Amino acid sequence: MASLPSLAVRELPLFPLPDVVLFPGRPLPLHIFEFRYRILMNTILESDRRFGVLMFDPTQREVAPVGCCAEVIHYQRLPDDRMKVLTLGQQRFRVLDTVREKPYRVGLVEWIEDKPTADDLRPLGSEVKQLLEDVVHLSAKLTDQRIELPDDLPSLPTELSYWVASNLYGVASEQQSLLEMQDTVERLQRESEILTSTRNHLAARSALKDVLPE
Repeated sequence: MASLPSLAVRELPLFPLPDVVLFPGRPLPLHIFEFRYRILMNTILESDRRFGVLMFDPTQREVAPVGCCAEVIHYQRLPDDRMKVLTLGQQRFRVLDTVREKPYRVGLVEWIEDKPTADDLRPLGSEVKQLLEDVVHLSAKLTDQRIELPDDLPSLPTELSYWVASNLYGVASEQQSLLEMQDTVERLQRESEILTSTRNHLAARSALKDVLPE
């Protein structure tokens, strides 16, 4: 993953997206069609290709205070100046202030990272990975489909925690909470709780399916 400038604070174009939470190291494809975001893309493509993704909550009508920097790694221009863009999550940030709102939002942001720890996180990472494998196995059994974890599943605990969080579908508020955590242990522990609950639910359904086959 490319390194970001060492400046602790900088101005960053911001792109709020409904119920979308981007994590470091994770891809995010976008279809750019709104005029203001076409301007944003054309602007950043002439500089460092980076902008900030923030989760917008349509129910509360609020933009999250913490997001993830995205870097454009590929783009395709379409008719009417629309664009297909593939981005990759970089470093997380917190919005300190709004610099301007038009033609698109620009914020003053500070980069945030997980606090360093002397603890060995590998056992907790292995636990989460095993829970992932259990959930995938049970899901495959229930749907009669072949489902496998990717070969490139991150092995480092922090990167693994981002991967798991990014693949929790339909729970944007939970994803946002995981994004805002600055403790890898806390993030992995919460993911262990979520995956354990999911595994138990799937195991119960699987047992019922065995007793009452279709």
